[in-house]
Amino acid sequence: MVINTNIAATVSANNLDQSTNMLNESLARLSSGSKIVSASDDPAGLAESIELNAEIGQATAANTNVSNAISFLQTQDGYLQQVGSALDQMATLATEAQDSTKTSAQLAGYQTEFNALAGYINSTATETFNGVSLFSSSPLVVTTDGQGGTFSVTGVDLGAGAYTALTGAAADGAGAVSLGTSTALTDVTNAITKLASDRASVGASEEMLNFTGNELGVLKNNLSAANSQISDVDVATESTNYAKYQILVQSGTAMLAQANQNPQTVLKLLQ
Repeated sequence: MVINTNIAATVSANNLDQSTNMLNESLARLSSGSKIVSASDDPAGLAESIELNAEIGQATAANTNVSNAISFLQTQDGYLQQVGSALDQMATLATEAQDSTKTSAQLAGYQTEFNALAGYINSTATETFNGVSLFSSSPLVVTTDGQGGTFSVTGVDLGAGAYTALTGAAADGAGAVSLGTSTALTDVTNAITKLASDRASVGASEEMLNFTGNELGVLKNNLSAANSQISDVDVATESTNYAKYQILVQSGTAMLAQANQNPQTVLKLLQ
């Protein structure tokens, strides 16, 4: 029996130190909700989690881009609906102006209304969305994923010839197509045909972006689920581990105290 080296106490102290460390790690995981509190907990899992978090952020940003583009298109189409209503009324005026029973005064009234509607279409061409022109011939390029993929939205140009033909110099100097000419109804019809094509293009782009947004939402959910499997703590399992480590620490403390009492038996030999 020796006094200077208490092997039992040393072993008990080491075991207690290990149990205490595991208890502290379990407590950190439960309090943080993550099973990777430090890089040493799971280096490979941490690396994968970092990459998944980056992909989640990219998918979220791309979804925001797509949502903004959809809002742009919805705003654009809202204006085009009103332009369509104006063109419908202009077509009505152009047709009614062909009635030979109308007086000059009546035709002048039709012309005034026609000019005002043409001016409305002109002013609509300058509208913007968040500082970006709504009606430009340039396409709107939308980033649709984290790898730099893009979708080009066809531009709608209210400055196209089919629209500006309605606001050309009139024979009467009114600044618009004269309803007294045979081309007035033709010009309006051409503008309506162009508008139909533009709205169809806007609708197709919006439909595509809606599908893309839904796809990005599913991708984000799947990436989040995969990351959760790697980094999120299982509270039920970790609570069980925490209880186990508490018992080990308590029993280790008791055994260390007992081991430290063992050398006291040497005193009986010296009595």
